[in-house]
Amino acid sequence: MTARTHVLIRIKSDIPLRRTGDFLPDGSYLAEISGGGVTVTVRVIEYHVTVDGQDVPEMFCLITDLEDHRAYPAAVLAAAYKWRWDGSETMLREGKSAIRGAGPSTGPMFRSCSPRLIRQEHAAWITATELVRGTARLAARHAAPAAKGRRAGQPVHPREISFTAARRAAIAAIRHGAATASLPGQAIAAGCRAAIAAISRCRVSVDRNRHRDHKTKARQGFPNAPCRMPTRTAEARISVCTPRGT
Repeated sequence: MTARTHVLIRIKSDIPLRRTGDFLPDGSYLAEISGGGVTVTVRVIEYHVTVDGQDVPEMFCLITDLEDHRAYPAAVLAAAYKWRWDGSETMLREGKSAIRGAGPSTGPMFRSCSPRLIRQEHAAWITATELVRGTARLAARHAAPAAKGRRAGQPVHPREISFTAARRAAIAAIRHGAATASLPGQAIAAGCRAAIAAISRCRVSVDRNRHRDHKTKARQGFPNAPCRMPTRTAEARISVCTPRGT
């Protein structure tokens, strides 16, 4: 990865880092990380987060190949890591919302059962998701700024347009034949303007700085075990099912 681009990665506590020098003025330090017979020198940024006067009960540890602490201060990179959720995690979760559960998994998954069909379905999913995002970007350009609130009078950002609303509008247009190429050009243009106007009014709040404790996101099929769950010691007896009366 570092041969092709710059990286800023959070690592787990069980990954060893060997510090190779003193701490830099911004609090970061250089270290070596090894794996697969390869050793790479990285810059390590460790920090804590405080929310509403309370410390988050974990330390964050980032590594990066950006070694110049003057051009890339530790505080700037630590703040930039937050954008991972807006630029990656949130967008991926929105895209996955278009996939229905097709198996025993608690989350969305593809329906295809062969590698060839999975590759085809994955390509179709990526294409359709990007088309929906393109529709949302178009709606943002034509949307009127909010009249009140934190973003009153400011241009509408594509992130403020509801992905779900854009997806449903696109599906509705296809089902009703509003996107058929055989329709007159004026009818297609009118339908597009109506859909874009409707989507532009479906806004979501961004940059709310919400925080919550880490909890299990998927409902388990059985309850969690308590601290002192009773156990029984007994020989298991097998009873083979047979027709009644035999």
